[in-house]
Amino acid sequence: MASAAPATARHVHIEGLQTALPTRKVEPGRARPVTVAAPPLPGAALQHRARVVLYYRAGAGAGADAAAAWGQEEALLVKESLSEAVADHPEMAGRLRRRADGSWELKLNDTGVRLVLATAEASVDDFVGAAGREGREAALAPWTDVDAEDPDMCALCFVQLTRFQGDGGYAVGVSCSLMLCDPASLARFLLSWARTHAEIKARNKAAPIPMMQYAGYFQRPDAMTRRIKSVPLDAFAASVDTDTLHFRVTADEAADHRALARACVDEASERLGAGKVPRFSLLVVAKDGVGDNPKGMTVETCTAADSLPASGGSRHELEVAQWQDLGLEEFALRESKPVHVSYSIVTGGGDEGLVVVVPDGKAFLVTATVPK
Repeated sequence: MASAAPATARHVHIEGLQTALPTRKVEPGRARPVTVAAPPLPGAALQHRARVVLYYRAGAGAGADAAAAWGQEEALLVKESLSEAVADHPEMAGRLRRRADGSWELKLNDTGVRLVLATAEASVDDFVGAAGREGREAALAPWTDVDAEDPDMCALCFVQLTRFQGDGGYAVGVSCSLMLCDPASLARFLLSWARTHAEIKARNKAAPIPMMQYAGYFQRPDAMTRRIKSVPLDAFAASVDTDTLHFRVTADEAADHRALARACVDEASERLGAGKVPRFSLLVVAKDGVGDNPKGMTVETCTAADSLPASGGSRHELEVAQWQDLGLEEFALRESKPVHVSYSIVTGGGDEGLVVVVPDGKAFLVTATVPK
């Protein structure tokens, strides 16, 4: 008896690479200072990022808009609204730069956000609820590693729109460097984009911008035959070796951030059933910026051997927060809301933890990622 033919590998096809340039120029000289507690900046810190993937079913939601194919005008609006949102949040188009003295900064400029168009030989259900989903989501939210030698040439934020050939659904995937913004700031940017898209759409104003060349991707999917590259979906499959918890922490404004971070790492490890984390990277966003510049950031590495205030952890009131608190379940470029939103923090591998501390009024928002 002849053996069964092997299953054909499924691919994700990259069919458009664009840049959403801000619609307004950034004032010269604006930058976020990045302080490295113990130079040099570890290479792994350049790859730390937040990943968000929002899934939509074809025809999900009320109204004709949700069921109709993406028309040419609406396709034009996607890039136009993203460009306008970037102008309102110029830090999203920033680039890391190493100064001559070895210090770092995030330079605000007009280089824009990378916008990728893709199709996947899969359906929404091949990801939502499927085993190994998190390991394959790199196919839907691309990333190119930041080059430590030429960081100012590397994009720090990527947006990918992926159409699923299996059922006509689609996904919006975002990868964003944590040096650029924290998870809460990323969510605010995406919601701002959705509002801007709705406003421009309501005005029915589509500018003649380069997106014309791939508007047919949405309107006539089968008309898109030129592919920049195709990659097997299995090439993205990888085990996810970290878990993340969010905390809202009530603490003194002058609280030691290292002790606060250690308290959150220990709590996350206990709740997730992980082992003791001997070492973690710590990113702390300053409470205030200087002038109209973004708030500064401090990057350091903490170990179990570090001497921390003995009473630090006991003064921190930890409350577990949920990813849903970020509000992205309301993100909609059309009338329909996502059927699933996936959040993750990508550390770049290794056995280190990663903590992001952001002031939030009289409290702190802390994201603690620990190895499984």
